[in-house]
This record gives sequence, structure tokens and C-alpha cells, in this order.
Amino acid sequence: MSSSLDELIEALRCLPGVGPKSAQRMAYHLLQRDRNGADRLARGIGLALQKLHHCARCNNYTEAEVCERCLSPRRDASQLCIVEMPVDAISMEQAHAYNGLYYVLMGRLSPLDGIGPKELAFSRLLERASDGAVREVILATNFTNEGEATAHYLSELLHARGLRVSRIARGLPVGGELEFSDAATVAQALRERREFV
Repeated sequence: MSSSLDELIEALRCLPGVGPKSAQRMAYHLLQRDRNGADRLARGIGLALQKLHHCARCNNYTEAEVCERCLSPRRDASQLCIVEMPVDAISMEQAHAYNGLYYVLMGRLSPLDGIGPKELAFSRLLERASDGAVREVILATNFTNEGEATAHYLSELLHARGLRVSRIARGLPVGGELEFSDAATVAQALRERREFV
């Protein structure tokens, strides 16, 4: 194979879940069947790398110094929801159940991978949460070992600053059936039950 084709295949392998065979299929597809798509993809990536940077307030991606969501007077500035990644903020927005502001960590604590509080710029988050407007911090990290460790670590830091800290609940999904749920999920749903009115 030519070195440029090898380079394209290797470049595609940086995507999550893309192994050597998938990268090879994608490369040949773009070259054989969708050269216009390949060109659009290349331009889109170049433009994003050139224009996007982190919002000064929420750490999400934006083209401006401060993103539109952070500047919106319609958002409740007293609530700050901490999520791991930008896609998590999108999921929260799609639920139409939260109207506060966000802070995106761009990861989670993972000592085995060399990701600690410094790499996630927790000092910047603490400064943001302590701006005087925030009354409640909602921890919406994922329910993985790393997400739980991140939530626990942050709750201690935030409580020490006198902030009210809450954690999103977990349990059975809407429409889920007990029969098909794992024991840990059922146990958590029981622990986090609330009065039915």
C-alpha cells in the first residue's frame, strides 16, 4: 500500500471503536465511493480544529470566548451541572428536565491512565462553582468506577466550599422490566426509592 493510504488508515484508527479492519474499510469507501464526503470530512475537521476552543465558563466547545448557553439569561445560574463530556450535556438537554448551567470536565478521574485532578483542571471548576451565583452543584458523572470516584472526590471539594451538592439518581430505566435488569441496578433502585404520592 502507498504511504498516503497507510497514513489515512492510521488516522481513522484514532476514532473510538475503530480497529484496523474498520479503518481500512472506511478509507477505501471514502476513496472509491465518496470522494466528496472525504473532502467535506477533511474540511470539517480542519475548520473545527481552527475555530473551536473551550468556553471560558463551562469548558465546553465554542467558537466564542463564552458559549451561548452560558450567556443565556433564560438559564438558571444558581444550578451548575457537572458532566464528563460534551455529549453528556447534550443528553441532559434532550431530557428537557434541567435549565441550569453546565461545567464539562472533558474526562473523569482515572489514576491508571494518569488522569488526576490536575489534568481535569479541577481548580478551574472550583473557581467557577464558587462564583457566588451557584447555589447547587449537580454531579452527573457516569455510573462507572471512574465516574463514581470523580463524583465522590468533587463532592468533598465542593462541600468544603459550602456548596450544596447533589447527585443524579440511578436505577431502573423508564419502560424497563425487573426481569431483565441486573441485580446491582435493582438494588440501587431500591436504595434510592422515594415516597409515592
